Amino acid sequence: MVAERLNAPFVDVDAVIVRKEGKPITMIFAELGEAAFRAIERREVEAALAGDASIIAPGGGWAAQPGALEAVRGRGFVVYLKARAETATKRAEPEGNRPMLIDEDPLGRMKSLLQEREASYKTADATVETDRRTLDQVTADLLRLAEIEAGW
Repeated sequence: MVAERLNAPFVDVDAVIVRKEGKPITMIFAELGEAAFRAIERREVEAALAGDASIIAPGGGWAAQPGALEAVRGRGFVVYLKARAETATKRAEPEGNRPMLIDEDPLGRMKSLLQEREASYKTADATVETDRRTLDQVTADLLRLAEIEAGW
């Protein structure tokens, strides 16, 4: 919605990877492992940053990789869309393509992942709380940030 309202390209990094690799992310993880997936992911984020100004949505694990956020400083404005583990798990469940959540206890795994990643997420340029807020409210916050902080 933010990209649409800014009339900007939207890059869903996971969708780009699935299209280019010709297989779902869960299969990439299973066949190549997480390290190989993260290398592909980092390459696609770099490619997106090299193009026209865009709204880029990397997966949740991207920002937690060593050096990922530092590599985009000055070339992009990173926003942490913060949600409780319960909310994040519910949002991920319908797609069923989150290899890090394939577990007997997806909520427990999400809590663990958020705890592991929180320090990295907090280094984003801004944080927008998404719990108990409508899509329109979150979009409005992001549009304000785009205008004020990122110069759109």
